[in-house]
This record gives sequence, C-alpha cells and structure tokens, in this order.
Amino acid sequence: MIVAPGVMMLELESEGIGGPVAIHPTLIWDEEDAILIDTGMPGDSIRIQHAMQEAGVPLDRLHAVLLTHQDLDHIGSLPDVVSAKDGHLEVIAHHEDAPYIEGKSPLIKTSHEAMAKLLPLLPEEHRPKVLAMCNIHPSANVTRLITDNEVLPYCGGIHIIHTPGHTAGHVSIYLERSRILIAGDAMISVDGMLQGPVPHATLDMNSAIHSLSKLAKYPIDTVICYHGGLSEQNIHHQILQLSHSSITKP
Repeated sequence: MIVAPGVMMLELESEGIGGPVAIHPTLIWDEEDAILIDTGMPGDSIRIQHAMQEAGVPLDRLHAVLLTHQDLDHIGSLPDVVSAKDGHLEVIAHHEDAPYIEGKSPLIKTSHEAMAKLLPLLPEEHRPKVLAMCNIHPSANVTRLITDNEVLPYCGGIHIIHTPGHTAGHVSIYLERSRILIAGDAMISVDGMLQGPVPHATLDMNSAIHSLSKLAKYPIDTVICYHGGLSEQNIHHQILQLSHSSITKP
C-alpha cells in the first residue's frame, strides 16, 4: 500500500507462533535511494522484491536496510536481502541490538531459554513450530550503528528515535517529508487505533511506555505499526494518552 509519495507499507502474511500473522515492513524511496525498514520473516525476501517492482523501485536502487530491532519477524529475511544485493547493502541498527542481529548473541525472545518458558503456555500442536524457531537465527553484519536523534540523509530526512523497552535497541523512525512515524513494535494498531506495546513481547514495559512520550514531540500525521498497519486519527492525542495512562509503578 502506497501511504505517501515514496512511502510503501508492505503487507506480508507470515507464519507466527500461534498461526498466520500480518506484518508490515516499509519501503521508502526517492529518485536516488531506497531504504527498506525491516525484512519480515525468513522466506519473505522474494515477496519484498516483488513489492519493490510493483512500486517501480528497482533492486539496484536499494541502498540500505534499517532495522527497528532484533526480533525474528523483523530480521528474518535480512541475509537473503543482503545476498540479493551481492553484499553491497548498508545494514543499519542501534548498537544495543547489533550483537543479536550479527549472530554474536542469541536472539532474546527466540532463544532456547525463552522458548522453554513459553512452551507450557501453548497448545501442544504449536510446540514443534516454537522449538524449530530456536534454531533459526538470520544474521548479517551491521555496517552502521545509529544513535538517538540522528538524522540519516536519505529520502528527505530519516529521524532516528531510540524507543527502548520492546528491546533495548528498539528504534522508531520519523519521516520528516511525509510526517509519517514508522513505529516498529513500540505500538500496535487495532482497527486503526493505536495501542501500547504488547506486554508479553516487551522486555521492559515501563521503559517502553516512557519511550512513547518521546514520540509525542513530533508532528505526526500517520503511524505505520509493524503489527496492525496504519493509524491516522488524532495521532498526537492518541500517543499522549498512551504515554500517560499505562505507566506502571515499580
């Protein structure tokens, strides 16, 4: 779906722990460069390339992959995308999550230890899929580390907002030209309305809620959530409500 000139929200259906899930990587581009934000699950590379073709963006224009964080459904097709570019691709991530993306540390949420805690809570028929995920660790070298408030000089300005909580290195991305926020997993969208981060998938819920207050400082017209897609109604008010209403006391 074309959200704004040079901004396409991809709509991919992938297999999650509990069954099919819809996820939304984002492609942004101008006449010189294209940047892919997150890469979906393993096996999604071909569908991403087809979406680029539909948008009229050739693969040779893809300059970088910008990762919001380390989770499997965000880095799953990273090696395939890098391979499709013969390795000539910048891989950008926050330093807190870089070791996990590079395979130097096990992915926190799909490690054997994490999955062992999850297994008893799942129906028996879903357990083999969960166990298989423990052995999947897509990885690639991170070639550029980003920091909070950094502005990448592509496609009219890509503002990096460090929004820790979901993971320590989670970032959200603000596109200045189109006034779009790419929220990653900092929020989800349900029927077009924003909700806070999913508690069971968030490592530090208090930090995640606190991070939302940073987003309220930006003039945002549209939010792309990785889970749930678009939200376009009263964005500033919604974010303010979320950042103030859900903080829990330690």
